[in-house]
Amino acid sequence: MGELNLTSAVSFMVSIQDDLRAVETLMRSQADERYPDLQSALDLLLSAGGKRIRPTLTLLAGKMLRAKGEPLLHLAAAIEMLHTATLVHDDLIDGSLLRRGMPTLNSRWSPGATVLTGDYLFARAANLAAQTDSIPVMKLFSETLSIIVGGELTQMFSTRCKADRTNYYQRIYAKTASLFETSAKSAALLCLTSELHTEALRAYGYSVGMAFQIIDDILDYTGEQATLGKPIGSDLRQGLVTLPAIYFAEMHPEHPLTINLIEGNCIQDQDVLDELIGAIRSSKAIQQSHQEAIQFVETALNHLSIFDPCPERLALEELAHHVVDRKF
Repeated sequence: MGELNLTSAVSFMVSIQDDLRAVETLMRSQADERYPDLQSALDLLLSAGGKRIRPTLTLLAGKMLRAKGEPLLHLAAAIEMLHTATLVHDDLIDGSLLRRGMPTLNSRWSPGATVLTGDYLFARAANLAAQTDSIPVMKLFSETLSIIVGGELTQMFSTRCKADRTNYYQRIYAKTASLFETSAKSAALLCLTSELHTEALRAYGYSVGMAFQIIDDILDYTGEQATLGKPIGSDLRQGLVTLPAIYFAEMHPEHPLTINLIEGNCIQDQDVLDELIGAIRSSKAIQQSHQEAIQFVETALNHLSIFDPCPERLALEELAHHVVDRKF
């Protein structure tokens, strides 16, 4: 497999293309030569992999604070390897056969082999984090992994099918925003900067991560099935009530379709589900959700304002705007 294709990189990534390629090389080197199937799996996963937003965030934050090159590269690779490992397990749990239009690992391998591959990637991610030689970074890394796994357990066993804002925010923090938060904060920890700067970057990462997941949840309703690789409204079909459905329920509390969401009753009838998903798609709930994502981005930009103007800060601002401008 070839390296990450950055020929169409968005503006905030241009200055760190060489660093991202180095991160990609580090990640691809993590497979044990004794297990060629692992190398094939890693190549498959990395070739399917997205824009590398999280390591980009780490690299830009670290460079803004003048972090040393090699530890920063290992940290960025650890962040993306952890993210990749979570995707392996997520796809298996959700039964997803496609991700970004490409076959998932569990569509080709047995559940046991898929779980073990995810476990191996978690272990290699921890090893990459350890190569930063930073105890605070390693501690934060392990705490983040616990938050992510705890969030998955909560999502699996907690109340489903209910429009609950508190539960929703807790869920998307654990699922997504916690790793964005760590992507930014760990770069600050690596630089031994002030607590003020560390907290500002943590808060920036948190806010960008919350916005990122809200946009993902909007796209679950507004995207095309061929692009998403799953049915429109897939989350609601699985009993996960995300922000567009919450806004719809709040705006139409008497609507026959939303009574189930308010009372927490899972809808089994596919025709009723299709009707509800269609109603959400055509309602102002989508616009309201997008506006909330924009508010998170505005908060993120406010946290960046304490840093001196520089190319990296500008790139981080562009990254935040990009998160809410995504179409897929």
